[in-house]
Amino acid sequence: MSQHAALPARYDHVGSFLRPRYLLEAREQKAKGEITPEQLREVEDRAITEIVRFQEDVGLKSITDGEFRRTYFHIDFLDQLGGVKTDIPVTIRKPDGTEELAPPAMRVIDKVRHIKDIQLADFQYLKSQVSAGRTPKVTIPSPTMLHFRGGRAGISKEAYPELDPVFYDDVAKAYGDELRSLAAAGCTYVQMDDTNLAYLCDEHMREAARKRGDDPNELPHRYAAFINKVVAQKPPGMLLAMHLCRGNFKSTHAAAGNYEPVAEALLKEMDLDAYFMEYDDARSGDFKPLRYLPKGKTVVLGLVTTKFGEMEDKDELKRRIEDAAKYAPLEQLALSPQCGFSSTVHGNNIAVEAQRAKLRLVIETAQEVWGST
Repeated sequence: MSQHAALPARYDHVGSFLRPRYLLEAREQKAKGEITPEQLREVEDRAITEIVRFQEDVGLKSITDGEFRRTYFHIDFLDQLGGVKTDIPVTIRKPDGTEELAPPAMRVIDKVRHIKDIQLADFQYLKSQVSAGRTPKVTIPSPTMLHFRGGRAGISKEAYPELDPVFYDDVAKAYGDELRSLAAAGCTYVQMDDTNLAYLCDEHMREAARKRGDDPNELPHRYAAFINKVVAQKPPGMLLAMHLCRGNFKSTHAAAGNYEPVAEALLKEMDLDAYFMEYDDARSGDFKPLRYLPKGKTVVLGLVTTKFGEMEDKDELKRRIEDAAKYAPLEQLALSPQCGFSSTVHGNNIAVEAQRAKLRLVIETAQEVWGST
């Protein structure tokens, strides 16, 4: 079991924020070749400085760069690993008029390796902007995303005739190298964003996994062993958390279902410090799966939605925290929004003012339930 590292506070957030208009315009200019990558980075720096101030003014203790340098929460990182090739996802308009993001085709075409420090420069800038007494947090996609989207067919048989253990070891080593580079720069808090375990709660996704030749009952346990290979390389003093995401593209979701099919593997078998679990509406099921939470770990309850601007009722949030505490000790729980406000550059259909109000609601509710820390 990994040494438990405490969260900065009983209230937290998942990481991404709505991009300001001027940043989106600069990205468009860069795409058209009208400005250089260096000029875009200067605009990103300005926007990140502002979002850091925003988070500190609201009262958050863990501070991210809002993922302002990314287009997609996962592709931008994974594509920088050696041996990984991703194709940009496309938007599909469904018959009912709603939009859905088709999963990106992500392929392993060669041996996976860490060929450069991916988040280091971004973290260094973030750290330079964060005030004393607050913790800069880096968000990266979960390593399981290199397997789940394509399964065995998405991983080169030339590079990996067998997946276990060589593929999993290589990916874990690449992640370990990234974590070590961040730790050397002073990073103490990393969150891995994982859609796959949440998707394995959804029967449609489970069936898709079966069609790819995977057993949806076995996969959570395999992924627990996979994640633990990364945890084994975690630098001392670093808090390693996981956010379970059910999809968050333009206020839509991709998966639904109770956490029961993955709960034991997730909470009991993975040696992580904390879990951000989406519980903003009925599609996440009840809190009974939290019974698997062992001592020394924290579940951050994502009870406040980032998908819509309508505000939750504080008393109802407290009732839901009480309900969760029937299955896991209150002192091992915390509170956050269910996801980021802008997992992709497009953003959710929510106003900047609602973003602030929701974060204040999270902080005030947590302080009233657990005290001022």
